[in-house]
Amino acid sequence: MKLEEFDFHLPENLIAQTPLKERTNSRLLAVNKTTGDLTDKHFYDVADYFTPGDVLVLNDTKVLPARLFGIKEETGAKIEMLLLKPLDGGYEVLIRPAKKISIGTRITFGEGKLVAECTAKFEEGIHHMKLIYDGILEQVLDELGEMPLPPYIKEKLDDKDRYQTVFARESGSAAAPTAGLHFTETLLKEIQDKGVEIVYITLHVGLGTFRPVAAETIEDHKMHSEFYMMTADAAEKLNRAKDAGGKIISVGTTSTRTLETIMHEHGEFKEASGFTDIFIYPGFIYKAVDVLITNFHLPKSSLVMLVSAFSSREHILNAYAHAVDSEYRFFSFGDAMILY
Repeated sequence: MKLEEFDFHLPENLIAQTPLKERTNSRLLAVNKTTGDLTDKHFYDVADYFTPGDVLVLNDTKVLPARLFGIKEETGAKIEMLLLKPLDGGYEVLIRPAKKISIGTRITFGEGKLVAECTAKFEEGIHHMKLIYDGILEQVLDELGEMPLPPYIKEKLDDKDRYQTVFARESGSAAAPTAGLHFTETLLKEIQDKGVEIVYITLHVGLGTFRPVAAETIEDHKMHSEFYMMTADAAEKLNRAKDAGGKIISVGTTSTRTLETIMHEHGEFKEASGFTDIFIYPGFIYKAVDVLITNFHLPKSSLVMLVSAFSSREHILNAYAHAVDSEYRFFSFGDAMILY
């Protein structure tokens, strides 16, 4: 399949710059994944699509303030660094400008409170860095780092917790699992009161989720790996629901990639952790997920391909065209869709 097949026109004014005051007031486009039928709703209506015995799966990753601004020790040049994922003895990072950094280069942040030394250099601005600091890294990042908002968001975020889900608890993400931003504690209780089980899994969002697809033929695209984890308790609840005919309702592409990785590797849900580079595009056979809740994604992105595989490319592009015509808000702070 060609990359251009997943393109669509998006007016810039529909890219949401700030979150709504009330999380559940976002609009919700309900899409019948088989027929493509569309219904305009609001997110506070989402539980209408759940029934007792279903399981709602949420990604509990917590976004690190992983964007850092420092200086190159040798020259004083300004450097921006985004932490992607931990490695043995360091971190995989994105650096701008990448050409200024070579193996052995040291970057200083916060007048020496954090120093990063390059140990390896790769294409696409990716580097491996040894991090030198005193104390606990998360505390150092809280002091020195900024929330890594996507580049299409130009407005300053007044409340950094608004780029976290209300259930975030496992630190390590370079971006928010944005479909989860629409939930509140009140809505989650309403869902539980309806007889729906809530299960938490973890995928730390990194380059695999937000890196653009560059290959003209999408089968040539290579996903970067991201860390995922499922507990034995979560696996037991998911298997029990699946066996009883309950629906597995996945919140976001990150939860979906985790669920499908585990199901495709093991044939059932089970306690597991590791790194996944699963690439889901039309032709992929879903084995784990029955209902998908997700935001509206960038044109020609791997996320649009994942959603298209859950329904069809034609249904999704039609839904996106309707969302544009109806002035839905797009991307991280935008509105949502449910494919049922």
